[in-house]
Amino acid sequence: AGASQTFTNVARLGQVAQSSTYGNAKPENAIDGNRASNYNQGSCAYCCPERINGAEIRIGNSLNDNGNANPRCAVISSIAAGASQTFACNGMEGRYINIVIPGRTEYLTLCEVESYMWESLPVNLFPCHLFSDVL
Repeated sequence: AGASQTFTNVARLGQVAQSSTYGNAKPENAIDGNRASNYNQGSCAYCCPERINGAEIRIGNSLNDNGNANPRCAVISSIAAGASQTFACNGMEGRYINIVIPGRTEYLTLCEVESYMWESLPVNLFPCHLFSDVL
């Protein structure tokens, strides 16, 4: 019998922080498990979908520059309002996942961020493949 595979959304188990907030938006909204993409439904950290254009996903174990100096997984070219996109980070490992807009100072829309760890059971070593959906 072969090993079974499971995917676990580890973002739901984590802690979240952001450099600034807008109105009643709070960072916990980005990992609450609610994929609603309408800011008024209370699950987004902020609204304005075009602001995600050019954002970088960074993964690593360092908190240098608030984690923004960790290796880059992907650059988000654009994501339409209400849409989602998956980024395969091909085995990158790290304790911290940052989504940062380099060179710009503005609010970032994050309605849901999901980070999945691939586990092959019953092996005791768990290779990590991270995917982030930004809605």
